[in-house]
Amino acid sequence: MDTPAGVAVVETEITREQGEHGYVDWSAIIAGIVLASAISLVLISFGSAIGLNFIDFNAREGAAPILIGIGAASWFLWVQISSFMAGGYLTGRLRRRHFDATEDESDMRDGAHGLLVWGGAMIIGAILALGGIGAAGSAVGTAVSTATTAASNVAEGTADNLDPNAYFIDTLFRAEAPAAETGMARDEAGRIFARAAMSDGAVPAEDRTYLVNLVVANTGLSQEQAEARVDQVIANVEAARQQAIEAARIARNTAIIAAFLLAASSLVSAIGAYWAAQKGGNHRDNNTIFADVFRRF
Repeated sequence: MDTPAGVAVVETEITREQGEHGYVDWSAIIAGIVLASAISLVLISFGSAIGLNFIDFNAREGAAPILIGIGAASWFLWVQISSFMAGGYLTGRLRRRHFDATEDESDMRDGAHGLLVWGGAMIIGAILALGGIGAAGSAVGTAVSTATTAASNVAEGTADNLDPNAYFIDTLFRAEAPAAETGMARDEAGRIFARAAMSDGAVPAEDRTYLVNLVVANTGLSQEQAEARVDQVIANVEAARQQAIEAARIARNTAIIAAFLLAASSLVSAIGAYWAAQKGGNHRDNNTIFADVFRRF
């Protein structure tokens, strides 16, 4: 068939090497993963340095925690999406194109490489963060446990190896007039508060009366002064207990919000990486250059 005038026909022949070569360009994918990870690491480190993190929203004095939370979430979204788009674009630009497909098919292959960059970076990030997240979770759990224990114990050391039956054994051998033995009195008072903390935080009337008698026997205070001191300690312990409960609630809600944010931003990042890889592939095919940004020196 004759070729119309002014139309150039380019015949391509697929060699055996090209036919056996896979369509996945792993070197370009690895380059995109490296770039996306590096950008994300640098920007997240910078954000953490200025207080945009999910560890402590009260770190900056005078700033509302909700505003810090919104700022941290916005920063995290921008960092994750932009880093994946940068990695996807680089992969699309570097990918070796096989001229055995239409433009639409080539765009799809470029986008698929962007998705592989996204998937690879997500897996590597999860592996690297696993130890850090586990350590942070352990630290938070330890802190909350310590605060709760401190709130439920007055005597130092009563939280160590606490026998769950110790309180009931104490009630079995209570005397009408407590002996003035400070060490035993402190231990028994600690077990009374520990028992109260394991229920609703309230100290029963009979336990309060016994605590007052212990204070009178061991301090020499009057009945009224001992009652005032016991009531003050009960109030302080309950306040500390409520503070520990509130800290645990905030930590739990923060973890839920952070998990939702991570899932949502990951899906958006996948779309961004796909689009950016296609854009990089189009710029590769069109020999697009950015003379104002990348120039010879």
